[in-house]
Amino acid sequence: MALHFVADEATDAAVGGLLVLTGAEAHHAAVVRRVRSGEPVTIGDGRGVWLDGVCEDVTPKEVAVRVTARRVESQPTPRLALVQALAKGDRDELAVQAATELGVDQIVPWQAGRSVSRWSGPKVEKGVTRWEAITREAAKQAHRAWIPDVSAPVTTQQLAARAASASVLVLEPTAEATLTAQLGRGADDRDILLVVGPEGGIAPDELDTLVAAGAVLVRLGHTVLRTSTAGPAALAVASAALGRW
Repeated sequence: MALHFVADEATDAAVGGLLVLTGAEAHHAAVVRRVRSGEPVTIGDGRGVWLDGVCEDVTPKEVAVRVTARRVESQPTPRLALVQALAKGDRDELAVQAATELGVDQIVPWQAGRSVSRWSGPKVEKGVTRWEAITREAAKQAHRAWIPDVSAPVTTQQLAARAASASVLVLEPTAEATLTAQLGRGADDRDILLVVGPEGGIAPDELDTLVAAGAVLVRLGHTVLRTSTAGPAALAVASAALGRW
């Protein structure tokens, strides 16, 4: 499979034209991945545009690619979003990386009541930027035409408000309904939000708030998964149920 790169310039590139990778992406292509002249590559803009091309000139500062084919992929509907509670260490980042590789369409950081990690002040922008970098690299690795967007972090009340326009499924080990059964009831075009709590689980008052707003509690089997594992596992189930896989 050809190596894949991401560049904003891909948006307006035409078949037969020359697209030049510069900056960090050129360095990554030439120095890290060691592409050579004459080698086929693919390039996307992260927003659906997908190009096939052949490298014509390669330097650490510029990689010139002749575009040989172009297509535009539509974003899947309904969209799958992962609402990931902030977690200590790198567990939330592991979830974001794996979810991106598995096809998530949006990442929503959640400042849950029991989250040990807290984003406030400058940490908010730093955290979102960090998650955006993770999704970009994971999407490149997975050869995805769409890079999932990372929203600003939400509170529990803001998350509950999303239930008015989206299907909010909260992963809760004590729930009676399974995720598979809930998805088997059929889906409409509304976004599906898969909500994952922090290490200590979702607080009872937060569960009450979400359910009162219209969210549905669902479980994954009979075991308790780590916060870094639950989201990717749920995405795999949802992708199969929606016919993506």
